[in-house]
Amino acid sequence: MTALLLAAAGAPLLAFLGLGAVMWSGRVLPESTVSGVVIGASVLSASAGTALAVLCAVRGPATVALGSWFPGFPLLLTADRLSIPIAILGALLGCLIGAFSQRYLHRDPGYRRFYLLLALFVAAVELVVLAGTLDLLVVGWELAGLASALLIAYFHHRPGPVAHGLRAFITYRVSDIGLVAAVAVHHSGGSPALVGLLLLWAAMGKAAQLPFSGWLPRAMEGPTPSSAICYGAVSVSLGPYLLLRNGVTGPAVVAVGVVTAVYATLAGRVQTDIKSTLAYASMTQIALVFVEVGLGWDTVAVVHLITHAVLRSGQILRSPSLLHDHHHLEQALGGPLPRTGRHFERVVPEPLRAWLYRFALERAYVDAFLLDRVIGPLTRVGQRAAAADDHLARRMSATRPPVHAAN
Repeated sequence: MTALLLAAAGAPLLAFLGLGAVMWSGRVLPESTVSGVVIGASVLSASAGTALAVLCAVRGPATVALGSWFPGFPLLLTADRLSIPIAILGALLGCLIGAFSQRYLHRDPGYRRFYLLLALFVAAVELVVLAGTLDLLVVGWELAGLASALLIAYFHHRPGPVAHGLRAFITYRVSDIGLVAAVAVHHSGGSPALVGLLLLWAAMGKAAQLPFSGWLPRAMEGPTPSSAICYGAVSVSLGPYLLLRNGVTGPAVVAVGVVTAVYATLAGRVQTDIKSTLAYASMTQIALVFVEVGLGWDTVAVVHLITHAVLRSGQILRSPSLLHDHHHLEQALGGPLPRTGRHFERVVPEPLRAWLYRFALERAYVDAFLLDRVIGPLTRVGQRAAAADDHLARRMSATRPPVHAAN
């Protein structure tokens, strides 16, 4: 059991460390070697996870202690009916994305960097899922956020991806305050209700729930393969997984899911590009998983997470060629395809429909509110503090007596 858990959690991490060490030394590996290492590590992780699933079905859940990182930080890995399915899913999707990207990113200048970040992301997901303690989960959680942000900014020669990657990274940092605070409160023996609310705050950021929803459609600036595994499937699923792992339920979780589902459904209907539409579709489904988690429907939530991840990954990978096929079909028909999915319009009265359209087009004014009422004041406070610091430094330098050189 120990060897299998180590293989499931450690194979992608070893691939990342090995490739990183070689690249750091300046040696340029062939594309096939880089992709083969990452795909092989994902296959090994998925195989170990499958073997663990069989053993857990026979012997029950298992926890393996690997010593301590430092006093009070035990290294525990857990295999049970919750962690194993998600671990297998993450490894299999990592393998799929690795194989798909061999041709999709062939001869791209950042090919090796992409696979290095993919290995880091898969390793982080496995660590989050198989962590036996909240302390170890934080390590994987932060690595997953870092890899996700760097994949968004993959095309760093353009300002858009870099800005969106930075936005995702800042959003993660703000929401991760909840996770770190939850660990601190847990160790100090604080209220379980407070711990649950802090974990909900952290999960909302990772899963792009309101008010942290703005980063997800912008994350589609990254390569299509990383959009499929990170923002359409696995990364956004870590939020509900955190709640499931720690048994967080209640009206607050349900409320977050309901509000976000309504918002994402409306916003998704007015998008003009397919990847943004799929981003809001992912947001809607993850919000429904939040509702299931809040109601205590753990099994339904796990099944929903897995099926959604598989479906959404396939849809995002298919999206570029789907547009190509759509254009060919329009040319064959001699005009635009007939519209579908108009049931919403038939139910909502026309005056309300126009208001909802403007509301959705502005993304419920969430971005504008955050920019004007939250980020703007904080930026002004920072600028004033920097100006005061500069003024104080100039005054101190002006009043300091001159230093004479020694004879």
